[in-house]
Amino acid sequence: MTARRRSPVGSRPNAEVGNMRFERRGIVLVPSDLSLAEWPELAARAGLNTIALHPTPDPVIDFVRSTDGQAALARVAELGLDIEYELHAMAHLLPRALFPDHPHLFRMNEAGERVPDANLCQSSEEGLERVAEHAEAVSRILRPTTHRYFLWPDDGAPWCQCPLCRDLTPSDQSTVVANRIAAALRQDDADARVAWLAYANTMAPPRNVRPAPELFLEWAPIERDSGRPLDDPGCEQNARLLAALDKLLEVFPADTAQVLEYWMDASRFCGWRRPAVRIPFDAQVLRADLAALAARGITSATSFGVWLDADYVRMHGMFPIDEYGAALSAEYPGPPAGRTP
Repeated sequence: MTARRRSPVGSRPNAEVGNMRFERRGIVLVPSDLSLAEWPELAARAGLNTIALHPTPDPVIDFVRSTDGQAALARVAELGLDIEYELHAMAHLLPRALFPDHPHLFRMNEAGERVPDANLCQSSEEGLERVAEHAEAVSRILRPTTHRYFLWPDDGAPWCQCPLCRDLTPSDQSTVVANRIAAALRQDDADARVAWLAYANTMAPPRNVRPAPELFLEWAPIERDSGRPLDDPGCEQNARLLAALDKLLEVFPADTAQVLEYWMDASRFCGWRRPAVRIPFDAQVLRADLAALAARGITSATSFGVWLDADYVRMHGMFPIDEYGAALSAEYPGPPAGRTP
């Protein structure tokens, strides 16, 4: 069973709780967003310190190997920004082409059939070994400057229902895989840490599998009402998600956790259909959200900024990157005395 893990050495003791800043302030883009070539300068000017690339390994690998990609990464480095890669990776880590000859590696659906549609059978030692090997290969190409690796499950997809897996929740099964990935990456990068994505069907904490110490929580409340603050007492949807975060923070340390939000995500606000709409950015909601997160001891926050590209600027003008960065750079009250961050 899971149990609360103490925060690692270096976290703030309660005696030091006061105003705090978000130490990691980021934006998550897809390669085509860098058609707006000044993105690194915009991020740096706004006070951000991390740019991450999304959505899956193959297009990101193609981009970083391209001339444009190399130029963009060089500019990110020149400006002193960190680079990370936030990726739905499972279809790459366990290629679907293996299915005809190795169906036992893949998940079983509710009808009792092995299917190559999502994730894997986490009870398959061979499957886990292949995932680990491919995770090592990806990490050598897409090496983050922060030692933080984001190799997520397939996007909100189901997990295995075979007799060996069906009693484990999606969060349990995701933890098994993340633990194995972390162990593999540590062989090559002794400081490697691996994101455990709380999102869609993994919004509840694992119940039967203990996360390895190298895992850190990444909370992505995609179902939230973005027009109202997370802690708005009149919004049941947001209250449910914030309660889920509190449960997760009983398992994962707050001071290594990251919030992955949608404050700047043009793709979400237009239902993932182009053309991108003008994002309904609300600085008051953003600051209220950040205050609620800071009160829980979270010091890392980022947002998708997908489709904030050259076409967006031509249609709508510049997006509110400076306002976003100013909110993340502001001070907020930390956890109240007696609450362990």
